Amino acid sequence: MKIAANRADAFARNPDDGVRAVLVYGPDDGLVRARGDALTKAVVEDPADPFRIAEVSAAGLRDAPSLIADEAAAIALTGGRRVVRFRDAPESAAGALEAFLEDSPGDALIVVQAGNLSARSKLRKLFEDKKNAAALPCYADDERSLDQLIRSTMESEGISVSMEAVDYLTANLGADRGLSVAELEKLALYAGPNGAVELDDAVASVGNSSALSIDDVIYAAAGGNGLAADRALTRSYAEGVNPVTILRALGRHLMRLQLARAKVDGGAPVDAAMKSLRPPVFFKLAGPFRQQLRVWSGAKLTRALALVLEAERQCKRTGAPAEELCGRAILQISRLGTVRR
Repeated sequence: MKIAANRADAFARNPDDGVRAVLVYGPDDGLVRARGDALTKAVVEDPADPFRIAEVSAAGLRDAPSLIADEAAAIALTGGRRVVRFRDAPESAAGALEAFLEDSPGDALIVVQAGNLSARSKLRKLFEDKKNAAALPCYADDERSLDQLIRSTMESEGISVSMEAVDYLTANLGADRGLSVAELEKLALYAGPNGAVELDDAVASVGNSSALSIDDVIYAAAGGNGLAADRALTRSYAEGVNPVTILRALGRHLMRLQLARAKVDGGAPVDAAMKSLRPPVFFKLAGPFRQQLRVWSGAKLTRALALVLEAERQCKRTGAPAEELCGRAILQISRLGTVRR
């Protein structure tokens, strides 16, 4: 069965009893991991329990196509239902998974994790079409879901958070759920139980993280400063930021420019076009954003977005180093953002 994106979190916390296998897939690797963990905890309280958790690899399944069925049928020595986890599942695993879903021995829950899958993916279609299987999409957090994540994380610690802080966090998080959760947990620790988070607190906590390093890359590239973008990119890599995370953040920035550009082309003043964006442009970045809005045309933005999408596609499907592919796209976009005199 196909699970709508807005139901995915609830389903991961409490999967249907009749579902024997769940495919968790999408471009947000952190969210894929988080929902895979949630599905596991819905069945096994301790995800480190070696008697109730089994791991299956693509290589192991290739050597033994019945491996998933064998693990699903196994009985835990300590009793209780088991979970079989299959991470980074390739398309070639569709046959073995279909064979399991046709027979479904035992009572274990099979949790399958994969990257971004097109609508034509055999793996995705298998889980969407079978009644005893489910497919959970994991897309990057939008403004609404990120707002909910911020507020729920703070509320769980009794921490109040100002609207200005929420706006800042929404603008600087969201490329990867795992990174977003880590930053919010750090901010909650910074504020302390029953504390309060204001704008300065959010900047002080998240401002020293990869979020601002990514901003440096984005604004230097879109501002036409290739040298500064390259330096910021090097710093981001040193902090452990994934190249795909940078590309997605850059893509969102370009889409925001595109939305504002369309309003300006329709006759709206630049400032009015910027204020219409949600989340709003962070006030410290309003000047550079305004300048970029004057430089970038709709056609150039379309070209830049195509470069970002192609770079991400190559990162996932070719053997070329992702850092180099991302760096090349950043350089190309910097050239597009250069003011021609």
